[in-house]
Amino acid sequence: MWNLLTPPAFKEEMPADKVDATYKSLRWQVFLGIFIGYAGFYIVRKNFSMAIPFLGEFGFDKGELGIVLSMNAIAYALSKFLMGSVSDRSNARVFLPLGLVLAALSMMFMIVPVMAFGPENKMWAIVLMTVLNFLVGWFNGMGWPPCGRVMTHWFSQNERGMKMSIWNCAHNVGGAVIGPMAAYGAMWFGSWFYGANESYYFLIGTYVFPAAVALFIAVLAYLLIRDTPQSCGLPSIEQYRNDYPKNYSEKSEEVLSSKDIFFKYVLNNKMLWFIAIANAFVYMVRYGCLDWAPKFLMETQGYNIKEAGWAYFAYEFAAIPGTLICGWISDKVFKGGRALTTSIFMAIVAVFILLYWQFSDNSTIVTLSLIGIGFFIYGPVMLIGVQALDLAPKNAAGTAAGLTGFFGYFFGTAILANIVIGYVSEAGWNWTFLMLLAACALAIVFTMFTYKDEKVLLSKK
Repeated sequence: MWNLLTPPAFKEEMPADKVDATYKSLRWQVFLGIFIGYAGFYIVRKNFSMAIPFLGEFGFDKGELGIVLSMNAIAYALSKFLMGSVSDRSNARVFLPLGLVLAALSMMFMIVPVMAFGPENKMWAIVLMTVLNFLVGWFNGMGWPPCGRVMTHWFSQNERGMKMSIWNCAHNVGGAVIGPMAAYGAMWFGSWFYGANESYYFLIGTYVFPAAVALFIAVLAYLLIRDTPQSCGLPSIEQYRNDYPKNYSEKSEEVLSSKDIFFKYVLNNKMLWFIAIANAFVYMVRYGCLDWAPKFLMETQGYNIKEAGWAYFAYEFAAIPGTLICGWISDKVFKGGRALTTSIFMAIVAVFILLYWQFSDNSTIVTLSLIGIGFFIYGPVMLIGVQALDLAPKNAAGTAAGLTGFFGYFFGTAILANIVIGYVSEAGWNWTFLMLLAACALAIVFTMFTYKDEKVLLSKK
């Protein structure tokens, strides 16, 4: 397995007259590869959220389903951190498609707990759901790190803000289609598998259909992605663009040991710790709204799967222009300042959460509020990832991003958004909204702890 993942050796540099044309072509080819590939991970990522309202009809309560939901985030948090280190020492072209194939297969098997055990053996069904959703999360953790590796090797630091904001829309594209996929996959293919038994159609729409699409995307990603410019006979991106960041050295092109990555460049960086804690609260808001939206809308608004699916789509799709605008503001208005941009966007998110809560009996305002939250929440998600890449050398990028991701997914998503909100919502949705507003405030506080140091670093560039 390790031989399969070993980064390809550097090739002899091609003639100078071919470098520019080849670089331009391959840069956009690998960018398309990681965009499509990362979107594919989100097609087999949070599908369980769409299944929750239907699983409730089989006798599973919100607390139990919240625990299953949390396994995805716990596994993803651990995997993104630990597999980030593996990714820094692996061939991105193989690492990303391999993770996507394994995630898709794990998602496909999510139909088994309901079909093999069902409500009659609820405990065993929950156990198997928990294991499978853990595997889905773990293999999904193999998506971001190789993309970060590709981004830092093919795009220089001064262009990375906007490029990252464009690439970051991949998970919104993938996440947005989950709702329609669940609805139309069940309509188109449910009868093929279950005949007239419509209560099982959702299993095809939420699990099998997206997994089949993800397997196809994994093949496309493999065909498009390349590991590093040097493995293609090209110079480093810094040499090609004459764009050397302050912390650049020739050692940035070397493959580091795990010890050097963790102890020299990640664990002793206080700025990384501040944004990691802030990320926990950003992700609590992101997934506290997203994961429970189908349940909230179908329970309090009377939405059906098609209406809830399109509301889910709207939340994710609104993030695309929001993320692009956030990246532009960060680069052009605040000249690379991430902290202030993140704080402003989180304050606006809080306003939309308040509207979502106070007008929860108005379906129009609820839908518009979800669109507003989606528009503004993904900018901070993206910017914290950009900060992590900026604060570490590029051969430690996966691990640096993994630390912030671990806090976001383990503490913010699994513990707070999934388990805590799952049980708190049993006492009423009002407590859920109060928690989400508090999370917005805490995200702003911890982000602003980096403001002064960030200004100092930007002044030295």
